[in-house]
Amino acid sequence: MATRSITHNGQTFDLNYTLQNPSGEPTLLILHGWGSNQQIMQQALAPHLKHYRQIYLDLPGFGKSPNDRPLTTEEYAQIVRAFLETLGEEPTAILGHSFGGKVATLLDPPLLVLLSSAGIPVPKPWKIRAKIALFKLLKPLGIAKLRRFFVSDDAKAMNEGMYQTFKNVVDEDFTEHFKAYNGRGLCIWGKEDTATPLWTGAQINRLIGDSRLVPMEGDHFFFLQHGGEIAALIDEEIEKLEVRN
Repeated sequence: MATRSITHNGQTFDLNYTLQNPSGEPTLLILHGWGSNQQIMQQALAPHLKHYRQIYLDLPGFGKSPNDRPLTTEEYAQIVRAFLETLGEEPTAILGHSFGGKVATLLDPPLLVLLSSAGIPVPKPWKIRAKIALFKLLKPLGIAKLRRFFVSDDAKAMNEGMYQTFKNVVDEDFTEHFKAYNGRGLCIWGKEDTATPLWTGAQINRLIGDSRLVPMEGDHFFFLQHGGEIAALIDEEIEKLEVRN
């Protein structure tokens, strides 16, 4: 692992990352999902992507990349773009799981690999909607300190800056961003995913003009059991890019 310091809007971000197989080509950037870190992506994919140059990154606020200020998804993309510039890297493919898929989309790589990406709003269950309504009702009465009883498990351990970040990004509609992406898309989804259901993958596949959807057995973290299959699909797509060029 290594650390690279990036300055964005007057704030310094110390980004922890791992460079695997430095002599390989082309370069892949792999981004984890919300609440996760680079290690889970390495565990799933590194053994199967050995001939590529791979960059695994802890996004700000996750893993060993600290953050205590509110950010937007666009700012995450700007920070990652600046990080890549300091490395002198222009990845041929960027893989993003869940929240990382939205960041990857904004980075506009030649090959965009979305692993159960977020970005299509999913209707919340009635209990969640009721809890949100109750919190909004109590907040003006000075009951905001009870936040931990109302927020999701994803948000309970966050500092205030990351909690505000979570609120900024959790319900974003990325329809227009997916539609605007002009590269090649590979959408790989867990058939039993309930966080970003398969129908959202089908919708993203339709929005990206040049893409395909590959469902696989499993839930939101299906990729942990399918690293070899995912690597084979990436091989196919990169070969197609090389033929086109």
